[in-house]
Amino acid sequence: MTDIKSLALKYGGYTSLDKVYLDQLLAGRSDQEQLALITPPPSVVNAYFAELYQKKSPQAATDYFAEVSQELNLYNAEPSFTEESKPFIRLNLSGKSFGFCYEREGLGRIFSEYEEAITADLLFEIAQIFPHQLVFEESGKIYMKVVGDEEIVSVESLTALTDLESLADGRKRLKGYSQEDLLQEAKAFTGKLYYRSENRTAMLYFN
Repeated sequence: MTDIKSLALKYGGYTSLDKVYLDQLLAGRSDQEQLALITPPPSVVNAYFAELYQKKSPQAATDYFAEVSQELNLYNAEPSFTEESKPFIRLNLSGKSFGFCYEREGLGRIFSEYEEAITADLLFEIAQIFPHQLVFEESGKIYMKVVGDEEIVSVESLTALTDLESLADGRKRLKGYSQEDLLQEAKAFTGKLYYRSENRTAMLYFN
């Protein structure tokens, strides 16, 4: 494991002047207890995430949170809004409270404070917040993963506002300016849907 003091200095808000204090604070504690002590509170994680999102980019913000989640073991397969939960990013979607955490490396999870229906509108709304991510539903849960590199090998115009693109990895992608049109065209395809939105362009991917 990475040296706990190094993690505290990098992510926990401590400075080099706190090294002696950290030695005393962490002495005799288990690795898990030490991580819990140096993990910044949710308010700090959220504030830094928001600052990166606004001043740099959505990707810079998620990169930061992915790194913190990995280094401080914030991965959470059963996230909730209880105080016992590990720090997560708070989101407001259509006036309702949601959270964002990482379930494991490379796999983000969006969860609601209260039970909410998972709709195409909700998935597209999440995709608009995170344009570099693919948003999808699996087993009644909402996940995100990085888009990654893409190569378009062919394009077919289905309507004046909608194109069907074939990608080099075998996937198909519907692309257009109307979410409703895309969802209508998507009825002709089978398989899991992945949602994306970038620069006012909506996209649906099919395996």
